[in-house]
Amino acid sequence: MEGLSVVMPTLGRRATLPRALARLQSQESVGEVLLAADAAADHDAVKRAWSAAGLPGRVERSEVPGASAARNAGWRAARGAVVLFLDDDVLAEPGLAAAHAREHAADPAADLAVLGGVRWADGLRVSAFMRWIEGLQFDFAAMEPGALTGWWHFYTANASVKRAALEQVGGFDAQGLPFGYEDLDVAKRARLRVRYMPTAAAQHEHAMTLEQWRGRIERLAWSERRFVARHPEVAPFLHDRFAAAPLTPRARGRAARVVDLVPERVPRLGPLVHDIARLYWEQELAERFLAAWRRADAGAPGPPPAPR
Repeated sequence: MEGLSVVMPTLGRRATLPRALARLQSQESVGEVLLAADAAADHDAVKRAWSAAGLPGRVERSEVPGASAARNAGWRAARGAVVLFLDDDVLAEPGLAAAHAREHAADPAADLAVLGGVRWADGLRVSAFMRWIEGLQFDFAAMEPGALTGWWHFYTANASVKRAALEQVGGFDAQGLPFGYEDLDVAKRARLRVRYMPTAAAQHEHAMTLEQWRGRIERLAWSERRFVARHPEVAPFLHDRFAAAPLTPRARGRAARVVDLVPERVPRLGPLVHDIARLYWEQELAERFLAAWRRADAGAPGPPPAPR
C-alpha cells in the first residue's frame, strides 16, 4: 500500500489521545493508522476517540498488557512497508510523516530507522524538573541532525522502521520486556542504523512530576536489569548514572520546592538553587532505582506496567 502505517499504542486513558489522532488527519504520506489498544485498555474510550478521528485504518487489540504487546498487535496488522510508531501523548507537527517517508525512500535498506524530534508541547508549563528529566528520556543533544547514529537512540515516541526489520527479529519482546527498554532491545537485535531527523517534529503533551517518576524509575530499573542481562556487552546507563548518588550528602528537598520560583539566570542564587534541586531529584530517583535493581537481581517479579 502507499504511505506509512502509523502505529499508536494506547490504554485509552489519556485526554491527549483525541488530539494525537486529530494531528494525523492532515499528515501527508500516511496510508493507514493502527490504534493499538493495550489488553488493559479502556476500550470504550479507545472506540470513542477512534470514531471521532475519522482516520483510515482500524483499532487493534493486544492479548497481554504492555507497550510491547500493543505495538506488536499494531505493526503485525499493518499493510505498509514502513511502520511509524507514535505515542498517544505525542502531537505530530506538519510534515512529520512526510519527513519519515522521504528518508526511507532515499535509503530503502531494511536496517534503516528514522528518529524524529520530540519537544515539550506548546502551552505546557515546563517545570525545572521536566527540563532536568529530558536527559533521562531522550538524548537528542548528542545527535547531529541528518546523521546516522546507533540502535541506542531508537525512541518509539516518534520513530519509523521497515516492517521487514521487525519481522526479521519477531518484533518487541512482550514477555521479557513489556515496558521499558523494549524499543532499544528490538533495535539492537535488528542492528538498526538510526537517522536523526528533527524535521520530523512532534510535541510531547504530557507534564511530568517527581511523584510520577518515582514509580516509573522502578519499572525502568527492572527493565534495564533484564536488558543488560540479555546484552551483557552494554553498559547499564541508568544504573551507572545513579550508582554514585548515595555517596553524596543528602539534599533535603527545600530547593526543589522553590526552584520554579527562582530563575537559574539569577546571579549566584539561581544556579545554587537549581543545582541543589537537581541533586535532590537525582538522589530520590537513585534510591528507588537501586532498590528495584537489587530486587530484580534477587529474582523478584517486575512491577506492573505504568498507566499510559
